[in-house]
Amino acid sequence: MSNILVTGASGFVGTALCAELERRSITCTAAVRKASNPAQLAVGELSATTDWSQALAGCDAVIHLAARVHVMNDTSDDPLTAFRAVNVAASVHLARQAAQHGVKRFVFVSSVKVNGEATGTRPFTAFDAGAPQDPYGQSKLEAELALKEVALATGLELVIVRPPLVYGPGVRANFMRLMQLAKIGLPLPLGAIHNQRSMVALDNLVDLLILCCRHPAAPGQTFMVSDDHDVSIGELLRMLASGMGKRTWLMPVPAWLIQRCAALLGKKAVADRLLGSLQVDIAHTKATLGWKPVLDIQESINKTVAHFLKQ
Repeated sequence: MSNILVTGASGFVGTALCAELERRSITCTAAVRKASNPAQLAVGELSATTDWSQALAGCDAVIHLAARVHVMNDTSDDPLTAFRAVNVAASVHLARQAAQHGVKRFVFVSSVKVNGEATGTRPFTAFDAGAPQDPYGQSKLEAELALKEVALATGLELVIVRPPLVYGPGVRANFMRLMQLAKIGLPLPLGAIHNQRSMVALDNLVDLLILCCRHPAAPGQTFMVSDDHDVSIGELLRMLASGMGKRTWLMPVPAWLIQRCAALLGKKAVADRLLGSLQVDIAHTKATLGWKPVLDIQESINKTVAHFLKQ
């Protein structure tokens, strides 16, 4: 690899990815909408007309992170159209330009939401039919299918990666709220919840994305990724508390009662995510790429918690 273009380079994953590429002495072009330092290249808003020629010059691989991301309370009048404009049309436009500039490989960071929102009797795999439940997941599925057509027509080597929840130093949203709860140490009604959820540490996802840029078996493949250790919500809270040197008290309240209370408070969707299971099977990823997580889950949580406590 002589030069990798990273889109969305100022985001949570992009920042860590660019830093790791630099640490490994791999040249990186960090593309962002608006540059905040000389190391970044401004490309403007993502659309079907964005000019990527300067960013693609001399690149032999692209890791495409930039996207219109999933939000809980989308205020768009037509969310699916808004997601499609960025996640589908803009991604296809970039891939076509990449092929025209002689880029060899295109790593597309998709989402587990392509598979669905929850698992039942078995984890999601890379070979399952797509079953997205929201506009974001639908747009990612459509992007995957459209990019496969571009790859077939141009010879561009396409690799698709579907992460579940990504956490690490600087993580925000629901994971940060869980850390806040663990820090406070209040009793929580989650002792009777035995769900299982897959997550992926930032370091592990970054390592896999870089490997996907160079591994000869990666092209044409879709990979699930995780820490290879699924956890219940209770286990996660205990691990967070352990990383803080604290203990957590989990009361055994039935899931149905939590869900009923959450519904009365208008928080049913929050409860469903908190109590439900979402697992991914990474056997195909490990076997095809010879990959395993570089950090185990407790190491990754400790690293995340240490950063949180410093803020």
